[in-house]
Amino acid sequence: MIFFTTGGLLGLLALSIPVGIVLILLAIGLDEFFSPFPLMRGLGQVVWSSSNSGTLIAIPFFVLLGELLVRSGVAAKTYQALNAWVSWLPGGLIHANIATSTLFSATSGSSVATAATVATVATPQANKLGYDPRLFSGAIAAGGTLGILIPPSINLIVYGFLTETSIPRLFLAGLVPGVMLALMFMLATALLCMYNPSLGGPRPKVSWGERFKALPDLLPILGLFATIVVTIYAGIATPTEAAALGVVFSIVIAALNRSLNRDMVVSALRGTIRTTAMIMLVVIGAYVLNFALTAAGVSRALQMFLTDLGLGPYGTLMIIIAVYVVLGFFIETLSLMVATIPIVVPIILSMGFDKIWFGILMIVLVEMALITPPVGLNLYVVQAARGKGPMIEVVVGAIPYVIMMALMVGMLILLPELALWLPDSL
Repeated sequence: MIFFTTGGLLGLLALSIPVGIVLILLAIGLDEFFSPFPLMRGLGQVVWSSSNSGTLIAIPFFVLLGELLVRSGVAAKTYQALNAWVSWLPGGLIHANIATSTLFSATSGSSVATAATVATVATPQANKLGYDPRLFSGAIAAGGTLGILIPPSINLIVYGFLTETSIPRLFLAGLVPGVMLALMFMLATALLCMYNPSLGGPRPKVSWGERFKALPDLLPILGLFATIVVTIYAGIATPTEAAALGVVFSIVIAALNRSLNRDMVVSALRGTIRTTAMIMLVVIGAYVLNFALTAAGVSRALQMFLTDLGLGPYGTLMIIIAVYVVLGFFIETLSLMVATIPIVVPIILSMGFDKIWFGILMIVLVEMALITPPVGLNLYVVQAARGKGPMIEVVVGAIPYVIMMALMVGMLILLPELALWLPDSL
């Protein structure tokens, strides 16, 4: 059963079949050959229960929020304001890339949208000022990955829904590792540019007056983030309601920026519909597969297999991490999550690990998949925004940030409190 599931997953994905369909086909195959329970008899109820959830309404709201921000022109002003504050560091504008990605991650919840937005704004500056194209592009690709770790995160919402975990607690758990990872990216950039100054470009001299003058351009994004986070943790709104408030706030931002018009709204709504439909198909497919896995006993068989190896909890965890790293080379991030959560999370819980902690660890591993070839989506997004040069430049530039992510994985294993301290405290 285990080899049927793994081989079937990789084989069907290799045929370029949509992931949601792959998950349903796997479920049908498991039911046909291994399950004593006819899947079709319960399929309608499984599909309905997996999609009839108020929690999932947060997904289209957060997607729409990100779409509106991307199209409102706020990114350019935010980038210039952060450039005034952080470009004095070794590496110059590269730090503005990471800082802007961090702020947009705290509002859009999407890695690809964040990387695309920052790449579009930053790339002309790099060309004009003569930055090393590898590190500059790699920093944008890596900074974009923060969109699925720093709350609000669509991936964390999906994880919480599939594992029946508190989404506000997951958001809190991702905050400290997310900010730490952004700082680690900036530290890696500074060290590399101190060792080899040619990697960075000129560091502009900006007066304190100019910095304070740029602060109002940061207020829309900071205000939006505060609206979402404060309303959730003050008990004023659920994550879904906070997402709706965020959409209203983003509409106001677009109006104040004089970019709110019919074409922009229609474009944002179309993008939201496409993205939400894709996510929901994958979520429904994951629920159907989970139902078939449980009926066929795959999770139980895999748990017994790993237990018989006698590796202990941390040895088993190392195997799971290695599997995620390898699968991340070939499978898109959300698909990787929903295809493995039904199998892996029960094993993690049986080993005594915390599922909130593991959710954050999984997200960091999934972030690595976004910037590792051959299927790293953010690499392709940044390359498309650059519009010139070989793809290998973006891949090489992302390597230092992959190393930082690996260090974060190690830190989370050694210090689980990095993820658990904030949700436990509040």
